[in-house]
Amino acid sequence: MGVMKNIFVLFLLQLPLWGLSQDYSVSLIPDSLKANANAVKRQEQLRVVIKDAGRAVVYHKYAITILNENGDDYAVYSNYYDKMHSLSDISGALYDAGGKKLKSVKKKDISDAAYDDDESLVTDARYKKHNFYYRQYPYTVEYEDVKELDGVFFLPRWEPVEDDAYAVQQSALVVETPLTYALRYKQFVYNGTPNIAEEKSVRTYKWEVKHVKPVEYEVYQPAWKEITCSVQLAPVDFEIGGYKGNMSSWQNLGKFIQTLNEGRDVLPDPVKKEVHALVDGIADKREKVRVLYEYMQKNTRYIGIQVGIGGWQPFDAKYVAEKKYGDCKALSNYMKSLLKEVGIPANYVLVRTGEGKKGLWEDFPAPFFTHAILCVPGDKDSLWLECTSSTACAGYMGRSTGNKQALLIDSDGGHVVYTPRYSAADNAQWRRINAQIDGDGNLIADVRTVFTGIQQELPHSLIHYASKEQREKYLNNTLGLPTYKVDKIDYDEQKAAMPQVTENLHVQSPAYASASGKRLFVVPNLFNKTRSKLSTDKPRVTEIDYPYSYTDVDSVFITVPAGYVLESLPKNITLQNKFGRYAISFFYEGNTIRLERVCERNAGRFPPEDYTGLAKFIADMYKADRSTLVLVKNN
Repeated sequence: MGVMKNIFVLFLLQLPLWGLSQDYSVSLIPDSLKANANAVKRQEQLRVVIKDAGRAVVYHKYAITILNENGDDYAVYSNYYDKMHSLSDISGALYDAGGKKLKSVKKKDISDAAYDDDESLVTDARYKKHNFYYRQYPYTVEYEDVKELDGVFFLPRWEPVEDDAYAVQQSALVVETPLTYALRYKQFVYNGTPNIAEEKSVRTYKWEVKHVKPVEYEVYQPAWKEITCSVQLAPVDFEIGGYKGNMSSWQNLGKFIQTLNEGRDVLPDPVKKEVHALVDGIADKREKVRVLYEYMQKNTRYIGIQVGIGGWQPFDAKYVAEKKYGDCKALSNYMKSLLKEVGIPANYVLVRTGEGKKGLWEDFPAPFFTHAILCVPGDKDSLWLECTSSTACAGYMGRSTGNKQALLIDSDGGHVVYTPRYSAADNAQWRRINAQIDGDGNLIADVRTVFTGIQQELPHSLIHYASKEQREKYLNNTLGLPTYKVDKIDYDEQKAAMPQVTENLHVQSPAYASASGKRLFVVPNLFNKTRSKLSTDKPRVTEIDYPYSYTDVDSVFITVPAGYVLESLPKNITLQNKFGRYAISFFYEGNTIRLERVCERNAGRFPPEDYTGLAKFIADMYKADRSTLVLVKNN
C-alpha cells in the first residue's frame, strides 16, 4: 500500500501544471490578487531534472497577466545561454483579456544577441529575447523553454514573486534527481517542507505556492529573500569545465576554488625585475603593499571575462602582465602574484557585492559570489585590496564590499570572514561655511567640506569619472538652491585605508533670504537639510533595515548686512533615540549668525513597530533643518 501511495504521489508531482486548453480569462483572477498589482503570474512550473553531478535539464513554463503599462516589462521573454548552458524549444503565445489566443511566437521573431554589459571584453554569453509589443490591457503572455546545463555548479533559484506590485496565482518548483544524488536546498519565507516522493531510481521534490498577494514596497525594507518566498538549490558533488568539486562545506568549496587557481601565479621575468626594483629598498610591509598596488593600478585595467569556467577561474598572471587587463579574478590573482614575488602572502577572497546584499549563509555553502578581492594578513589588521579600480585606495572596501561575510581562500580551503565594517565616525562629512547676506537677501558663501569613508565615494567618483552633466546634477542635489552660481570648485584627495576628499566651493545664490518690508527671513542651515519625510499612511509590514552609519557635522557662519539686527532666533533642538542623534543650535554673535548641527545615524535592523518612531525622528529633523530666523532693519 505504501509503495502504491508513493507511486501515486510521484505521478501527481510529475503531472504538467496546465494543459493546452488553459483558460487565461482575467475574470478568473481573484480581486485580492489584482488589487495593487501591475502583473499577476497565473501559472508557473520550474522543473529541474538533474542527471548526475555534471548534467541537468531545466524546463520552464509560465504565464503572466499584465494589468497595466507598469507591468509591460514582465511580458518580455529573455533568457541567456553560453557554451555550458544551451537554450532550446522556445515557444509562447499571447492572449486577450477574455483568454482568447491572439498570436503565437514565431521563430523569426526571437532575437539572438551577444550579451553586452559594457564591461566584458571576452564573453561567450548570448541571450534570446521576444516581445509581443501588445498594449491593450489586460493581456496575458505564456512562454516555455528548455535549458541544458553542462556542469552542475549553479542550480536555478525559484522566486515566484519577482517584484513588488506583482501577485502570484500559482507557481511550483519540481526537482528530479537520482536516488543516489545529494540535493541541498534552503527555503526563504516558505511555509512547510517540500513534498518528496521516490520511485525506482528517481527522487522528486516539489514546492508550490498559491494566491500570493502583491508585496507593497516599503522604504528601508530588508533584502527580497527575507520578505518573499524563494528556494535556493545547490549540489554536494559537482562537475564543471572538466573539474570536480564538493560544496558540502565552505572549506570544501574553497578547496575547489584553490584548485582552479593553482599554478596561475607565475610572473614574467621583466615584471619580477620591476617589482623588486620598486620595493626591495622598502622596509615597511604595508608600504610595500601600497607601492605594488599602485603599480598594478597603473599597469592594468578592468575588463570582464566570462567564458565557460573562466567565469570562476582567473586568467594567469602572465596573461595579465602581457595584455594589461583582466577581470576581478584575474587582477586579484595578479596582485597576489606580485606580492608573492616579494615574500608577502595574500589571500584570494570571494564576496557578493552590493549594498544590502547578504554576503553568504553560513549554513548553506553555495557559489553566491559576484566579485573577487584580496586580503593581505597583518599582525594586527589585515589590508584589503579592491583590484578592479584604478583609483581606489589600498585598504579601502567601501559601500559595495565592506561589512560583508566573504570566503577567504588558502591552502586549507575556504574560511568565512568579515570584510571591514565602517562606523558612523568613519563615514563622516564635516562642513564649514563662511557666508554673507546683503540687504536684498543675496548670499555668497565659501564652503569647505571634508568627506571620509563611504561619504567620500561620491566626490571620489566626481573627481575621477563624472561628466559635466553629472557634476551639475551633484551640485543641484547638494546645494538644494532654486538659483545659484558656482564660481569655484576644487578637490583635494588624500589616499589611505580610510580615504578623505576635501571639496571647496564658492557659491552665489540671489535672493536666498526672503525680504518682506524691513525684515529678512533667513534659514541658517544653508545646504544640509533632511530632504524628505516618511509616509505614515499605512501600517509598516517589514522590518526596517538601515544600511550604514554616518556622521554629519555642519558649522555655518553668516555675516548679516549692515543696519540689520536680530529680531528672533529659532529654538535649539536635540533628539536622541535608537536611530541616531541630532542636535542643531543657533547663535547670534556681533553681526554674525552661527549654526552648529550634528546628525548621527545608526545602521541596524529595527522591528516594524519602530517605524512610527523613525518617521517622527525624520520629520522632527526635517522641520528643525528649516528653522528660520528674522533680521530687522534698524532705523
